[in-house]
Amino acid sequence: MKYFACDICGKEFYKKGQLNQHFLIHKKEKLFSCEVCSKEFFYRSHLNDHYRIHTNEKPYSCDICGKRFSQKGYFSYHSQLHKKEKSFICNICGKGFSLNRYLSSHYRIHTKEKPYSCDSCNKQYSHKSHLNDHYRIHTNEKPYSCDICGKKFSQKGYFSYHSQLHKKEKSFICNICGKGFSLKRYLSSHYRIHTKEKPYSCDSCNKQYSHKSDLNRHFRSHTSEKPFSCDICNKQFSVKSSLNRHFRTHMNEKPYSCDLCCKKFARQENLIQHIRSHTNEKPFSCDICNKQFARKGYLTEHYRTHKNEKPYSCDECGKRFIEKRYLNKHYRTHTNEMNYSCEVCGKEFIEKRYLNDHFRTHTGEKPFSCVICNKKFSQRSHLKMHHRTHTNEKPYSCDVCNKQFSCKSYLNKHFRTHTGEKPYSCVICNKSFSQTGDLNVHYRIHTNEKPLTCNECGKQFSRKRNLKYHTRTHTKEKPFSCDVCGREFSLKSNLNVHSRIHTNEKPYSCDVCNKRFSQKNDLIVHSRIHTNEKPYSCEVCSKKFSIKHNLNMHYGTHTNNKPYSCDVCTKQFSQRSDLKMHYVTHTGEKPYSCDVCYKQFSYKSSLYKHNLIHTNEKRL
Repeated sequence: MKYFACDICGKEFYKKGQLNQHFLIHKKEKLFSCEVCSKEFFYRSHLNDHYRIHTNEKPYSCDICGKRFSQKGYFSYHSQLHKKEKSFICNICGKGFSLNRYLSSHYRIHTKEKPYSCDSCNKQYSHKSHLNDHYRIHTNEKPYSCDICGKKFSQKGYFSYHSQLHKKEKSFICNICGKGFSLKRYLSSHYRIHTKEKPYSCDSCNKQYSHKSDLNRHFRSHTSEKPFSCDICNKQFSVKSSLNRHFRTHMNEKPYSCDLCCKKFARQENLIQHIRSHTNEKPFSCDICNKQFARKGYLTEHYRTHKNEKPYSCDECGKRFIEKRYLNKHYRTHTNEMNYSCEVCGKEFIEKRYLNDHFRTHTGEKPFSCVICNKKFSQRSHLKMHHRTHTNEKPYSCDVCNKQFSCKSYLNKHFRTHTGEKPYSCVICNKSFSQTGDLNVHYRIHTNEKPLTCNECGKQFSRKRNLKYHTRTHTKEKPFSCDVCGREFSLKSNLNVHSRIHTNEKPYSCDVCNKRFSQKNDLIVHSRIHTNEKPYSCEVCSKKFSIKHNLNMHYGTHTNNKPYSCDVCTKQFSQRSDLKMHYVTHTGEKPYSCDVCYKQFSYKSSLYKHNLIHTNEKRL
């Protein structure tokens, strides 16, 4: 038989027409063009196959299941699925295949081999079909069109997924929760959520599942197999639903919209979860403590706190975590990976949500508002913490002393008072701290940094709380009041000290003479009687004092400054306490009383001298 050989590559053909058609490949000439989308082809048969995409013609039908196909190759591939024999077995994961070429293609999942390369951008793929789909990014070809809304897609997977959004009919209704399904088998599968039935068991770890798909997905956690690959960016997934969700990041499709605030979502379950932020619905309840949650994932996490289960372990340091996302975040502390940086100040963050939270410090945006008092917050977590001030909820409890806290971070800080742990250390003086915030404030001692300024008087502070306390000297705000006598205070610590007047509590004791004090500062001052320590020195005459207040009083002798004036006789004083003592001469008030004989005195010093009389009597 005579053969016709190609002069360029040597390939032989039975017919001259076949050789002529083949020669077009070398000339890169495409004679056959699609009338609908203008795509060109080397062969008429390829054009005919392509044209069926537009006509939706499917001439090839499966005799077993009735499914129809537009191309013979797709039909042949589908036919293999009905052949149960899978004699080609992967020696790595044990998965079986009906054809050797399917096994060869599967092997690339394990070997990471990507033999198909894009001529335009050099991106590589493990399968030729993935490369073909990728090419459409460069050509902007979208051959798949939705008959209902006209939207076009570059890949069949996107088109198939989009088509499901138009199928609204859900005639099979759950008689327990009212959820609807398009197929009866979906309803049957759904019922297991209510019955807690788990008929599928893992052979490796005996973990049980209510759905076979969940078991298959779980099994990949043992094999690390990720068979679903994105055709655009080549990212791999172990679950097809995760790939479908990922597709939307490329399509930017958000078909689900909230009727209350019009916010859009890519996933229906995200919309359902979001609606609960409006209704405050929490349908998932803990069987152990009855705590309720808006999301099933939150309930699953919560269960682990009861079982103390931490299934995710760090390979570097062995630290264990309740959730995989916490482990992933922890990994970055070892790799020092910072993927997201602020465009304004250059600060870097390990997660995009941290960057978003930080960026609001520049914009001043506070999108989260309290529905009770309308106070606004820049972060959702801050709003959640604030809400507990209204509900008085304190869900976090100390295992040692049972003290309760509204925030987990407060519990963690408190717990260090029991353990004595101080994990944060200053690199300059090696002083250790139990909280990272205290370390940051401490650094300012070395740098003398005072970044916080009072808007009223311009005074600067190194700590935010000091500025807050100082501001009350201008506003005269005293938010803390005594339950016994009604006296008000600007600081809670001052209220705590004052309360000891009523309880006569003196928790601070001198190690030398056992004298007790209600305030820690009084004990410190008292200790200097024993040590003769005088840390405060006058810059003018070098005289030393054990109390800073006495030094301030002493300064008045040099400056002759007397800013305090009596309203009655206009006599002036260098100290407020001296003016207060002087007032007594006008009012005749004697607020100090002897506990023994009840004699009253105008001055505390007079009472002290008087008490010596009774002390000497006791000695006699």
